[in-house]
Amino acid sequence: MKRRVVIALIGGVMSALWLPRARAAGKVYRIVFVVPTGQYLDAKEGDAWKGLVTAFLQGLREFGYVDGKNMKFEFYSAEGKFGQIDEIAARVLETSPDVILAGGGGANEVAHAFQRLTRTVPIVMANSSDPAAQGLVASLAHPGANITGFSGNTGPEFEAKRLQLLREVAPNAIRVAYLGLKLDWESPAAIGVRSAAERLGITLLHAEHTPSNYEDAFGLITREQLQGLFVARNPWNFSNRRGITGFARDRRMPAVYPTREFAEVAGLICYGPSLSDLYRRAAGHVDRILKGAKPAELPVEQPTKFELVINSRTAGELGLNIPAALLALADEVLD
Repeated sequence: MKRRVVIALIGGVMSALWLPRARAAGKVYRIVFVVPTGQYLDAKEGDAWKGLVTAFLQGLREFGYVDGKNMKFEFYSAEGKFGQIDEIAARVLETSPDVILAGGGGANEVAHAFQRLTRTVPIVMANSSDPAAQGLVASLAHPGANITGFSGNTGPEFEAKRLQLLREVAPNAIRVAYLGLKLDWESPAAIGVRSAAERLGITLLHAEHTPSNYEDAFGLITREQLQGLFVARNPWNFSNRRGITGFARDRRMPAVYPTREFAEVAGLICYGPSLSDLYRRAAGHVDRILKGAKPAELPVEQPTKFELVINSRTAGELGLNIPAALLALADEVLD
């Protein structure tokens, strides 16, 4: 009789211990992905955020999260409109999301918008830029609040290497346009590129664009008859990459780009961090947070996978012979 009582007590205790876990297992988590520009659901295959959202969702699936079952995934874009991110942030927070994913090279803008409204809802940046310097985290190792994630920073030396690659594939391009925002041109990365240009004997001109206007930048490049193009890493260039690579091809201008997504739409040569890898890894941070980890204690991680991608068809159209040594170093050569 005593043995039955003990067994009954153990069974009751175990049921009580497993009850919270059972409830957690039945919870449908709300994960909200916010970007400053671009589309996902209405995007064509290989365009805008299609590939990166897919990489993130695949990463979540590896941890057992399936949209429509134990997770509800939502995507919001400000479509490049200033102030729209703040409106989206306020609207999203009214619905009590479990985690916010701040997407793209504009992850900083998205994170800042949510930071102004909440210090409790977890925010994961998938591809931020200098988050400590921008006041988003206390430090990369110890974020200290509700924001963490991944940085896409490659540093001035890495950016200088991109200019060197352009010189290797197009040695006659000695007057080169730097396509970027005013903020890009004044950044430490661009200062490194400008110093590299001096060493390489290249005259570098800033072809400044705004989030919504590339006409002035393209007009300057045309008037100055520039011979090469260096494309800065920012969310606007990423979202407008088809237009940028198309302009370069029409001008028969060799160009170097920051990520492989540009090569996929006829960009000549790309060298930079793997964005799809960053987004898959971001799913791991989301999983840890949903399991109880605090963003304040999750370090902001750096890129670990880099890609050199060359589009051989574009090289042929431009009449360029890519050095064999460079082709051997490439992670992928697209036809």
